[in-house]
Amino acid sequence: MPKHGVAVVAIGGNSLIKDPQHQTVQDQYAATVETCQHIAGMIAEGWDVVITHGNGPQVGFILRRSELSLHELHPVPLDSIGADTQGAIGYMIQKALYNEFRARGMHKQAVTVVTQTLVDRHDPAFLHPSKPIGSFMDEKTALQRRDAEGWDVVEDAGRGWRRVVPSPRPRRIIERDAIRSLIDAGFIVIAVGGGGIPVVEDEEGNLTGVEAVIDKDYASSLLATSIRADLFLISTAVEKVALNYKKPNQIDLDRMTLAEARLYLEQGHFAKGSMGPKIEAIISFLEQGGQRALITNPENLERALAGETGTWIVP
Repeated sequence: MPKHGVAVVAIGGNSLIKDPQHQTVQDQYAATVETCQHIAGMIAEGWDVVITHGNGPQVGFILRRSELSLHELHPVPLDSIGADTQGAIGYMIQKALYNEFRARGMHKQAVTVVTQTLVDRHDPAFLHPSKPIGSFMDEKTALQRRDAEGWDVVEDAGRGWRRVVPSPRPRRIIERDAIRSLIDAGFIVIAVGGGGIPVVEDEEGNLTGVEAVIDKDYASSLLATSIRADLFLISTAVEKVALNYKKPNQIDLDRMTLAEARLYLEQGHFAKGSMGPKIEAIISFLEQGGQRALITNPENLERALAGETGTWIVP
């Protein structure tokens, strides 16, 4: 089996929850199995893989459970919720890969690293909370929670009120050396789930968890850079990146250079809430010395790696 190198594979929320009708743990596991079949195919071709994943819906579910049980149980801090989701989603991926490796006769094993991501406690994002989390509320409830618990709340696009938390930029993957050692030992590693658990350092270098959410694409890019990955692959809802997305003049892209990616981003082709952060994350990876990046959907991972589809981004 030829060795292709180390790939960081960032799987999006669509890899776990396909639609609002399929949100149960069993539904999420079924979706995970599908994605892991394609990742196992990639591993069978000789890639050493680190898997990162989103956790937005799962964080929302735990927050809602915590809200509903406040009359009886203590609330769960956001950093602990991030850790909970890393463990639960990591377990699903580990189990799915174990079964797929067994079916293929592959002697491989996956392991999850509960990962902390350092952010700057002076990051301006802490002054401007912007990331909606948790369930929708009416205005009265939202203002009560704001006054009682110090929440920042906003009206969210006419759908109701929601809590918002800061989304600071990731600075360092705390468990990077452990992740690299596991890769070198031949393990498939699941790490930096949901962008990592956000932590800050005090003056003495001690870590404290903070109520924030880190963009998973930025954190995955930082991980790919810090372990010197050969490939940064973002698995998302579309087969290829497009200009003029969902317009009559849509153009699907097979390939982009770093300069073209910067230009198209500046021209507004990539929406802030969807493709924009992914392109920004890849730009950062390539600017820091990365050689290749790829965007495609889970079912086309193997075909894209063979050059048959997907969008490749190169320096």
